[in-house]
Amino acid sequence: MRIITRLERFHHSDIRRLLSGIIVTVGFVVLLVQCFGIPCPKTFCLSPVTVSVIESTNSNVTQVSVMNYINLSDIDNVDEEFEEGNKKKDLDGENDVVISKEKVEINVSVIARANISLRKPIDSSESDPNLVMVRVKDSRNGNVLSMRKNERGAAISISQMNSLLIQSLSSFKSPKPRWSSARDSEMLSARFEIEKASVVHEFLGLNASVYRNISKFLRSYDLMERKLKVYVYKEGGKPIFHKPLPRGIYASEGWFMKLMESNKKFVVRDPRKAHLFYIPISIKALRSSLGLDFADHLKEYVDLIAGKYKFWNRTGGADHFIVACHDWGNKLTKKTMKNSVRALCNSNVAQGFRIGTDTALPVTYIRSAESPLEYLGGKTPSKRKILAFFAGSMHGYLRPILVKLWENKEPDMKIVGPMPRDPESKTQYREYMKSSKYCICARGYEVHTPRVVEAIINECVPVIIADNYVPPFFEILNWEEFAVFVEEKEIANLRNILLSISEERYIVMQARVKAVQQHFLWHKKPVKFDLFHMILHSIWHSRVYKVKTR
Repeated sequence: MRIITRLERFHHSDIRRLLSGIIVTVGFVVLLVQCFGIPCPKTFCLSPVTVSVIESTNSNVTQVSVMNYINLSDIDNVDEEFEEGNKKKDLDGENDVVISKEKVEINVSVIARANISLRKPIDSSESDPNLVMVRVKDSRNGNVLSMRKNERGAAISISQMNSLLIQSLSSFKSPKPRWSSARDSEMLSARFEIEKASVVHEFLGLNASVYRNISKFLRSYDLMERKLKVYVYKEGGKPIFHKPLPRGIYASEGWFMKLMESNKKFVVRDPRKAHLFYIPISIKALRSSLGLDFADHLKEYVDLIAGKYKFWNRTGGADHFIVACHDWGNKLTKKTMKNSVRALCNSNVAQGFRIGTDTALPVTYIRSAESPLEYLGGKTPSKRKILAFFAGSMHGYLRPILVKLWENKEPDMKIVGPMPRDPESKTQYREYMKSSKYCICARGYEVHTPRVVEAIINECVPVIIADNYVPPFFEILNWEEFAVFVEEKEIANLRNILLSISEERYIVMQARVKAVQQHFLWHKKPVKFDLFHMILHSIWHSRVYKVKTR
């Protein structure tokens, strides 16, 4: 009876006030979500991102919308189209393709922010100031393809990169050390000897045409072998530190760590004797373990070694280096290691990669740690009947356009999407590379791709389509002598560009690919001029030209 009496006192005006309060509260929560997103557990967090590609013709419009859903606990680049056993953990998933006359929707996975957006889809070019629209015209039929790319400003050409390199070697200097060191004087002496190197026109086993200056390279390499000493920090526990990962798409950082830590020629136990200091960290392992806290953890580690040793503080980290092949390596080391030498796979000059200070790390996709040199070699030029070959997943904005323009368009252009992962298809993929004159190395989510090294291993001339990408060992190798660079906006003219290269020129370029091949090979026991030594030399070269005395 008391309950009924209390309910009778609850008038309609009270109900209205209660409902109004609930509505206001819900509206406030929705507003917060729209502004900041919903935090979610690391183990499961999906976020949609849309990138559209529109093809306009005289009669209709075809829109290609790429809808991306991301599990943020696994957001690595999966350019591992042919990993054995399909054991990849990063961005696992099938591409769901729905095709109609009007619209093609492709579900793929990409990196995105760590929240769920409840906002309606909007024009990304309007919402993000870094997104710009690029239009590509197909000269064969007049069709226009439009793509949105996450970089403002004109693409930096390979010739402009050459100018930036020359400028950096002559102008940029690292921070002045807090106190002098005999090691700095030795590095300055090495730079003087390199600049005064005797002229060398040829050297056994090397082709002078693939180098910017073979005389300086040989002198620098010789000095590195005789003088360079590296201290490897012992701090840090596995798996983030001191645990190399020698398989997969990030194998470059793993192989270097493994060979550097076990090296007896360059590594010293006394840090006072070192010219360079190596931080043996796996960015892939760290990213997987700590996710978005990576940058903070790296800073904590640097604070640790700076507090325990005097060497970081002496130069502000300028004589320290890191080797990182993860997509996020550039972004997440930019602040903490702003003065250091960074060997990075993601060498995007438009996103903070510093030509002349950082060095571009090759992406080597190693399937078997026991046999890193398997499938080496290819057919002679006369037996390469395919003009150009590409196969791969539709990662990023560029590859869908590449396939849209060239799949099944010309008999001598073998351009396809992802191939099956069975053993027969893997063999077919390698056969295509070994039978093609040119291998298309189109960027994925980021500018780097393992296809550059794959092409070289299979003795196929690389065709690099990745604006602002600085190729490996750029300060040493003359890439235009053995590779073709095509701007993304010229992708519709790809075949004409390749056909414009004479047969004589192609044969010379292919021979130079074979000559440079030795610099991109891993060996269980490092050999002269191999990939381990070339990475170390690029780091040494960067420090030699940036060192400054008190």
